[in-house]
Amino acid sequence: MRMSSTPGYPLSPDSGGTTPPPRSRSARIAGTLAMAAALAMAGVSVAAPAQADADNPYERGPAPTESSIEALRGPYSVDEDSVSSWGVSGFGGGTVYYPTGTSETFGAIAVAPGYTASSSSMSWLGPRLASQGFVIFTIDTNTRYDQPDSRGRQLEAALEYLVEDSDSDVRDRIDPDRLGVMGHSMGGGGTLAAAEDNPDLQAAIPLTGWHLQKDWSDVQVPTLVVGAEDDTIASVRSHSEPFYESLPGSLDKAYLELDGAGHFAPNFSNTTIAKYSISWLKRFVDNDTRYEQFLCPPPSTGWGSDISDYRDTCPHSS
Repeated sequence: MRMSSTPGYPLSPDSGGTTPPPRSRSARIAGTLAMAAALAMAGVSVAAPAQADADNPYERGPAPTESSIEALRGPYSVDEDSVSSWGVSGFGGGTVYYPTGTSETFGAIAVAPGYTASSSSMSWLGPRLASQGFVIFTIDTNTRYDQPDSRGRQLEAALEYLVEDSDSDVRDRIDPDRLGVMGHSMGGGGTLAAAEDNPDLQAAIPLTGWHLQKDWSDVQVPTLVVGAEDDTIASVRSHSEPFYESLPGSLDKAYLELDGAGHFAPNFSNTTIAKYSISWLKRFVDNDTRYEQFLCPPPSTGWGSDISDYRDTCPHSS
């Protein structure tokens, strides 16, 4: 069932609470130039249309600014598609958020919830990231009690569904070679497990991740580890910090610690999480170096910052 997207609000136990077809690119550009010429003759000045970098065919959207990546919505309109558990295999269904009004294809990201939680706990990320130029699939797991490795396999199954079996309105917008994973808590542990299992992924972002495994030295996927300073369930000392430190030193990686935040911070709209997730996904799923400025040099920490600790392997573009 397809519908216009609206902001989501986490209500899961894990959160602690409840057109005509688009014209071709050449036709659009020709029309824009003709309109510009007409306006110029009338004495009206117009801005030139934004062009993608000829050296990077994956670049999507206008040049970013601090305000654009902190905004609740990006430049793309978004629709959503509800996926029933009855029509899929290997995971529990969920909701797909995808850009509309364009013939472009986009990278796709599967997002897993935490222990006992449903996809609704991560729903705020769907339209926020999709409107920046991604297909986002917030998934439900087979059961609410699935462990991290199972959640990792389910993230991979969800990506396979997107690429091969999703509704054509969704499938036709996906670049099958540009895929990533995200997840919260045990879903964050599952994110690391999926990245370890599938080196062809473009990016991974575990959010206050939980996993008994501490050694992730086999991961080859660019990984942004997000921890929370006051997390008492998956403390940064026993989870996010050792996760990050165990990743190969040669890997594009970063560790971001949310100042004064707890374990359930990723279940609610969070500008810091969104800002750096967008930057990481743009940089490594889209190869878009325009977003490098938000990652290298690293963001400030300490007084007045929402980040208490940040570590990385900058410069990513070297």
